[in-house]
Amino acid sequence: MDIEIQSGTFELGDFPVQSGEILPDAKLCWKSFGRLSSARDNVIVYPTSFGAHDKDIEWIIGPDKILDPRRWFIVIMNTFGNGLSSSPSNNKGFPSLVTGGDNVRAQARLLEEVFGVRRVACVYGWSMGAQQAYHWAARFPGLVDSIVVNCGSARTAPHNRVFLEGLKALLEAAPEYQGNGRFSQRPQAALRAFGSVYAGWALSQEFYRHGDYRTIPGMDSLQDYLGKVWVPRFAARHASDLYAHLTTWWHSDISADERFGGDLSKALASIEARVLLLPGRSDLYFRVADNEAELIHLRRGLLSVIPSDWGHLAGNPAQNPADAAFLRKTVRAWLDA
Repeated sequence: MDIEIQSGTFELGDFPVQSGEILPDAKLCWKSFGRLSSARDNVIVYPTSFGAHDKDIEWIIGPDKILDPRRWFIVIMNTFGNGLSSSPSNNKGFPSLVTGGDNVRAQARLLEEVFGVRRVACVYGWSMGAQQAYHWAARFPGLVDSIVVNCGSARTAPHNRVFLEGLKALLEAAPEYQGNGRFSQRPQAALRAFGSVYAGWALSQEFYRHGDYRTIPGMDSLQDYLGKVWVPRFAARHASDLYAHLTTWWHSDISADERFGGDLSKALASIEARVLLLPGRSDLYFRVADNEAELIHLRRGLLSVIPSDWGHLAGNPAQNPADAAFLRKTVRAWLDA
């Protein structure tokens, strides 16, 4: 069976963001898989994660993968700041802060104006995409049936913010840094270092202790893994876009809304959607304890821990068949419930 694939760019015009600034000539790039049902009731929204493009995360879509496009109409939303949608690298007027809430407001407009869709069957997200899934459920109660929070949280935790501050400090220390997240030219050395630092947090201590990277073809040593996977991963991105995404991630908080006044428990309790929390057992960013603290406030929440040593990457296991099989089984059962 051939899977219908579409892509496009949605123009929002001058888009007001939560900080009070304006994102001028805002554009949101998207890619869809499958067919929209006549009732428009089979939509899965899939926001991109930190620094990712749609092609980086679409591997989970397929008849035998985690999200089945034969049943679902899956729309990948490229997050503002990722270099495809409006970003510092392609829009000189990009604001100093664009939040997760800003992203989901734009995504909701895209669905309604491009596809005539207002109600969403599920929002599936990993990492920063999972944070956007939470924003969808909190911002649009009654219009989202379920969300999958895969290695994410409703508010970026303090220890997570420490990690993000370290990466921002690394970029700010580059000779090319001009302030306000902008650079005079590509800071090559800083971008290579960025990948090396990120690798220390993205995987767990057990992953490195056991040498699990050797299960990946061509990775015979730790130097292979860092040099072939992590150093080039972010070196291909624009530093200003990475800076913008670090800022979005740092500020992610569903309670940062006038309806909730910073009260996270109130924001969580307002969510009407079913919520599947999928923390990784060894994730160093989004800890199981963070999701456990959220679960007690959710009306219809379920927590299922990914039993993996692959840290944060347990939620995006393109090179780890065991974790991919766990996600496929768990997510498909959730969607069928």
